[in-house]
Amino acid sequence: MDLIRREMPKQSADIRRNNFDEVALGYSPETAIEEAKRCLNCKKPFCMQGCPVEINIPAFIRCIANGDFRTGVKILKSKNCLPAISGRVCPQEEQCEGVCILAKKNAPVAIGRLERFLADWEATQDHLEMPPIPQKTGKKVAVIGSGPAGLTAAGDLIQLGHDVTIFEALHELGGVLIYGIPEFRLPKKIVQREVIYLRQLGVKTVTDYVAGKTRSIDSLLEEFDAVFIGSGAGLPWFMNIPGENLNGVYSANEYLTRMNLMKGYLYPDYHTPIKEHNRVAVIGGGNVAMDCARTALRMGAETRIIYRRSRHELPARLEEVENAEEEGVIFDFLTLPIRYIGNDDGWVTGIECIRMELGEPDSSGRRKPVPIPGSETIIPVDAVICAIGNSPNPLLIASTPGLTAGKKGNIIADELTGKTSRDRVWAGGDVVSGAATVILAMGAGRKAARSIHEFLTST
Repeated sequence: MDLIRREMPKQSADIRRNNFDEVALGYSPETAIEEAKRCLNCKKPFCMQGCPVEINIPAFIRCIANGDFRTGVKILKSKNCLPAISGRVCPQEEQCEGVCILAKKNAPVAIGRLERFLADWEATQDHLEMPPIPQKTGKKVAVIGSGPAGLTAAGDLIQLGHDVTIFEALHELGGVLIYGIPEFRLPKKIVQREVIYLRQLGVKTVTDYVAGKTRSIDSLLEEFDAVFIGSGAGLPWFMNIPGENLNGVYSANEYLTRMNLMKGYLYPDYHTPIKEHNRVAVIGGGNVAMDCARTALRMGAETRIIYRRSRHELPARLEEVENAEEEGVIFDFLTLPIRYIGNDDGWVTGIECIRMELGEPDSSGRRKPVPIPGSETIIPVDAVICAIGNSPNPLLIASTPGLTAGKKGNIIADELTGKTSRDRVWAGGDVVSGAATVILAMGAGRKAARSIHEFLTST
């Protein structure tokens, strides 16, 4: 066994904290081949069982080991039309790599990095091979939302012979991939490249289109044979503590959208309406919190993350936590905000927090944080970004009679098929599950596409 996992080069922390260029630089062909040769080609590949989009992982890795990158791309894209994206942001350590046999030796094969390598290699080639498209079925599907669930469903359905149109509320396609993930982690050109590929397959796209307002689901069903809802979870949560209406208190959605879609990361070339802050606090401990903190740091602010549990309980990917620490983000663990403090002009100037200690595990399995009486303290800030979660926008459910919703505003859909309570309507991704990972949304889009295809070809 080769237990030396090949590390991927990245920008040094002192350089990258001052730019928005991609942090990870990718494998060279030589390094990719070395890493691929570590694969044991197991008779029972657990890695495939851990993949939500069912990629034949051993097969594409074997192609890399043999230097046959072109065939590896074909195998990869037969199951995943967004490999350059999932190779960058999928939490492989919890899924395919987590069940790799070599993970028992703390040296799983770098499946995600190899997936990214193949996708990036393909982008350097003069000729892009397109998969064969079967004869048209004459059926039409509307896909609402162009995030990972919508893009995956559209890619699968177009390759099954159906006509597909994506309807996107914003002016650029990509959903959370384009507005919610910073340039340094997922460059916009990568998302745009994947969208162009879908268009080349024949997927039609319509932007600036708010389903439920521009046009209802019922109206779409008059024109389309089926509708897939992949509109994500765009309604931010707040803590409901005093001072949340102060200027300088952002939701993570607002902050990242201003930076990504409104090109705040290109300031001062783009005069994005976002104030330059000196001391920024980010509330939360997930990947979105890391994205916000690392973005604010690059904008020149002293940045801290306030999290009510310890480092061990952080839900963010370890890689993102380590990157944030290397870049200089300050972490205030076991700390809970209880109110925001403002000045006479209505701008936030501080956060009053209370220290916590960990008690017994709660329903999530993590130890429940308990306040320590008398431990209150004030942290001076001039901006706060709340990154504690999101729910689906209620507009679609409110405007669609008969569409059943859960307590948190999520659409209720069958876990295996994506079928909703409405006839000819499917849903998947964050609009069903609440805020989750990109790859799980892609998996939901794939399941729904399969179910839609079965419906369309049986009627």
